[in-house]
Amino acid sequence: MGVTAIVLAAGASRRFGSPKQLFAVGGEALVRRAARSALAVAPTIVVIPDMTSSFVALTTSIAIRESLAGLGVKIVENPEAAEGMASSIRVGVQACEGDVLITVCDQPHVTSSHLAALITAGATISATSYDGTLGVPAFFSASFRQELLELQGDRGAKALLERHADVVRAIPLSAAAIDFDKPSDVNPPQ
Repeated sequence: MGVTAIVLAAGASRRFGSPKQLFAVGGEALVRRAARSALAVAPTIVVIPDMTSSFVALTTSIAIRESLAGLGVKIVENPEAAEGMASSIRVGVQACEGDVLITVCDQPHVTSSHLAALITAGATISATSYDGTLGVPAFFSASFRQELLELQGDRGAKALLERHADVVRAIPLSAAAIDFDKPSDVNPPQ
């Protein structure tokens, strides 16, 4: 079965003010950048907004699809994206088998080599450590599939990392602390 990478890209970007998945860094949309890094290490699913939920979701979904053209990723729509990150994790996990590597599109400094380190860490869960916390990107062996499918709300897999802290292997990447949640994150005040 192997590992499947799941790129979470169905968020509404409310704090960012526009679809951050499409924000360009170095001339490349964040979602394409994340998908390209993930594809370098595993077959990749990108979870995007459901096209039927709203006009904004429709236009965002179409634009994300266009930005991913030619990459060879599997695109899966999340009809429950308004619930939060957990719904996108559930949709991604349902679309694959085996181990999963969960990543997001708003951490522009996550590299394929870091993703590979998470996969090859030799742990049933490995997570990125930065700023005194553990988070995504994170790898989960297939033994955690049911728990991933039971996640609810907007916390993502953080609850699993906390519940299974005794087995989590931390893989440091201080640059993962840089994520684009609001416009000031892109150009922080000096």
